Amino acid sequence: MPDSTTATDLTERVRAEALHLGFDAAGVAPIRASDHAAFYQAWIEDGRHGTMDYLARPDAVERRCHPERAWHGVRSALVVAHNYNPVSDEDAASSPERAIIARYARGRDYHKGIRKKLLALLRWLEDEVGHALPAARAYVDTGPVLERELARRAGLGWFGRNTMLIHPRRGSYFFLGSLLLDLELEPDEPFRADHCGTCNACVEACPTGALLGRDATGAPVIDATRCISYLTIEQRGPIPPELRPLIGNRVFGCDICQEVCPWNAPKLVRITGEADYLPRVPGLAASDSDPGAATRPHPHVATGPSTASPSLIGLMRMTREEWDAWTRGSAIRRAGYAGLKRNVAVAMGNWLAAVDEPPEEAVAALRGALADESELVREHAAWALARADGG
Repeated sequence: MPDSTTATDLTERVRAEALHLGFDAAGVAPIRASDHAAFYQAWIEDGRHGTMDYLARPDAVERRCHPERAWHGVRSALVVAHNYNPVSDEDAASSPERAIIARYARGRDYHKGIRKKLLALLRWLEDEVGHALPAARAYVDTGPVLERELARRAGLGWFGRNTMLIHPRRGSYFFLGSLLLDLELEPDEPFRADHCGTCNACVEACPTGALLGRDATGAPVIDATRCISYLTIEQRGPIPPELRPLIGNRVFGCDICQEVCPWNAPKLVRITGEADYLPRVPGLAASDSDPGAATRPHPHVATGPSTASPSLIGLMRMTREEWDAWTRGSAIRRAGYAGLKRNVAVAMGNWLAAVDEPPEEAVAALRGALADESELVREHAAWALARADGG
């Protein structure tokens, strides 16, 4: 670092550059052992992570709990937040014949876009200090990093009872990214206050009882194996039958614990200005390089349903080729073709169980799914048809 540049001055300028690149907030945290290592290890030992074995690998646990050992020379973490909220009102009460897709997955997959901005920020920083930063690493959700802990340590919010990081002026509808740096930056003051108070709205609203409140230390606890996001995305096998009726028409992810949070009230939070995060509409998609592509046809994406409340029947009838085109560049792809159809079958079963006369078109779509190549889809379609018959 040039002699004339102090850590404080550089920190102020890199934070300003992060905002200039489009991030909504940025803070700096020191790299040191996790404050929550014991909690994390106990959570894993209790099996709360379900089949997400990548969270329990010894090397991954070590990196999350002791980043100072894992990345030699790394001293600071620049943590950024990027707002993805595409709507100003609640939309969880969508018609039961239509699917609900979590807000974060309605536009382009956020991983690439945020990582691209982080790497641009890294290049800017290297130019500022006059040399390469070879140990630097950019992570967006997929690395062995406890992002929310780093974000709290960087002053970006507190852990809500729903386990989300909540910012007092931005709520919780934002992505987190981190730039681990072999550079000494001035750390921000950690966010120490807990503004949830006595509010228990998220715990009470969770249909499957995945939120377990706070433990004796005050840490929020979630049983991922009961979480709708886990069940519709990470769970690769059958969804437990007793949980299926509780999922409703949510086919990819779940926003319930955020929708009921007072800190996400429309009058408090802003709508995203990032075109890539807006819902896709039929025949349109976001582009890697052109932010205006969200509002005009994209040559590499076939016509497909909207990601804002698409028809359950339409999703069930989607061919593999249509699904492949529809999910290209989307986080929805993580569920897999059979996994998404499994979820749609559950949603259709819940819809048809609630009506006096199941629509013939819906029943026909489920009967067609009984011949699907995937046993997973066939089993859930049979369950849905039984629900339609009052089973």
